Amino acid sequence: MAKNKFENMNIVIVGHVDHGKSTIIGRLLADTNSLPEGKLAQVKETCRRNSKPFEFAFLLDALKDEQAQGITIDAARVFFKTPKRKYIIIDAPGHIEFLKNMVTGAARAEAALLVIDAQEGVRENSKRHGYLLAMLGIKQVVVLMNKMDLINYDQVRYEKIAGEYKEFLAKIGVTADSFIPVSGFQGDNIAAASPKMPWYQGMSLLEKLDLLENKQNVKNQAFRMPVQGVYKFTADGDDRRIIAGTIETGKVRVGDNVVFYPSGKKSMVKSIERFNASVTYEDTAGSATGFTLDEQVYITRGELACLNGEPAPVITTKIKGKLFWLGKSDLNTLKKYYIKIGTQKVAAKIEKIITVLDASTLAATNTRKHVQRNEVAEVIFALDNSVAVDTAANLTETSRFVIVDNYEISGGGVVMNTLDDGQYSVSGASVSQTEITWSEHAVKREERAVRFGNKPALIIISGEMGFAKEGLAGYLERGLFLEGRIAYNLEINPAAGKSEPGADREAFLKKLAEQSNILLNAGILVITTIDHCQEQDLKIIKALTGRTVKLVWAGELRDCDGPVDLHLGGDESKEEMYFEIRKMLINSGTVLGPGYN
Repeated sequence: MAKNKFENMNIVIVGHVDHGKSTIIGRLLADTNSLPEGKLAQVKETCRRNSKPFEFAFLLDALKDEQAQGITIDAARVFFKTPKRKYIIIDAPGHIEFLKNMVTGAARAEAALLVIDAQEGVRENSKRHGYLLAMLGIKQVVVLMNKMDLINYDQVRYEKIAGEYKEFLAKIGVTADSFIPVSGFQGDNIAAASPKMPWYQGMSLLEKLDLLENKQNVKNQAFRMPVQGVYKFTADGDDRRIIAGTIETGKVRVGDNVVFYPSGKKSMVKSIERFNASVTYEDTAGSATGFTLDEQVYITRGELACLNGEPAPVITTKIKGKLFWLGKSDLNTLKKYYIKIGTQKVAAKIEKIITVLDASTLAATNTRKHVQRNEVAEVIFALDNSVAVDTAANLTETSRFVIVDNYEISGGGVVMNTLDDGQYSVSGASVSQTEITWSEHAVKREERAVRFGNKPALIIISGEMGFAKEGLAGYLERGLFLEGRIAYNLEINPAAGKSEPGADREAFLKKLAEQSNILLNAGILVITTIDHCQEQDLKIIKALTGRTVKLVWAGELRDCDGPVDLHLGGDESKEEMYFEIRKMLINSGTVLGPGYN
């Protein structure tokens, strides 16, 4: 007999504190017979011994500290099933202090239950949660009007709250699938229709859940796997090098041609590797997996694995995002933050705050230079290095990001758009640097850094026409060399399109990036000169190298549109300019300071 395969579905349940989420989940577990045997009786007996009235919420809030506080702190996963599906319900915290946990819980949900207390009505967090669900791309939202027993199942009260919240959701582009009046405590309209509300002709909660659709079927989307790590085995002659991560969308098979972004490196999947699992030739979305490559290429954490021939992500250094800020300090345009997208982590600065929105009132302003706690904003981020991203309209899973401030996750959001005009893509056939690769075998990158006293970086010296860039490049190479660093002044034929934009200029930049990449792989500080280096030039180089690039500009900045790491007046002595560059490299961690070895 064929084994019955249940369809799986992830649902997040959210709501203001004390609006009854845990009670509803407990009732769902009990009414679908999804509890471990004897669990219901055990919790009831515990309540009896402690002279405490039994509540279905206790089935979920098992931890003593959570019961004592009366609030759910961490996003907990619980499981129940109907004849149609197996459900994973993610209980996201409702208390304002734990909104960031709610964002984490909602990240993988395909639908949401939003609980509102019929007695209290719509509260601030009810609106904040609605906005967060919309921002995270969760389109299927079922609103549960809970505690109907406390208002004597009043239809007028139900319709008033439903109308108010429906109007709010419409303003943020969300259409609720339905508004269901329920009582988690009494079980009304949870597993079956309640006779206490004959005026309600809609479905029960379980009936509605079974009619929800699995979101876009992530297994059939383009393959995306953020690289978590690369693992090398040496015992008993094992020479596997496993690229590991969790598949966000799509599927991967043995024989597939994979492309890693933003580096653009390519190879073919040789084998699928899973811990303590039978041999498989395919793996799909949601799996923590690994694979080996037919031809070894050097890959590190942070790359995004995709399939050749499928829609590619965007390689960019500038994103337009919609975010929710939860930090203790205001988000502002003066400070640097870290953006994490998948396993990519990159330093970033807010270039512009487009609008700031109060998530409770929807009042908007476009004149602010900061974003306060619990506010929603649309901003433009300028990133220090290229990242591979999808937009929320294309692939929600790989458009989400979090913002790190002072080692704490302080906000989250989605990439709405990328803003690189005439953006250079590494997915084109013309990119040839991927043909030359380096595999990390006997010598580790970190070992090279300790030995040389520096991390690999490309230092571009540019500036006004007439400035002796080549002379400064040679002086910098000599100074770093005398200090014991490994530096190399890379000079490409100056006639190869160094000054004018166009095809020749692009060919020059690609050649420079290819040759730099070999030296960067060897852990070398590469120094080069480019006439009038602009932002588009840096995008091409960063996309092709995927490494640290530092731009030193000498002279007036009026004709420079790129992010300059160090600005020199141009009239200093070579020695003075050398020490300014050296200081910049030390402060950025590229060159290790005195006493490094």
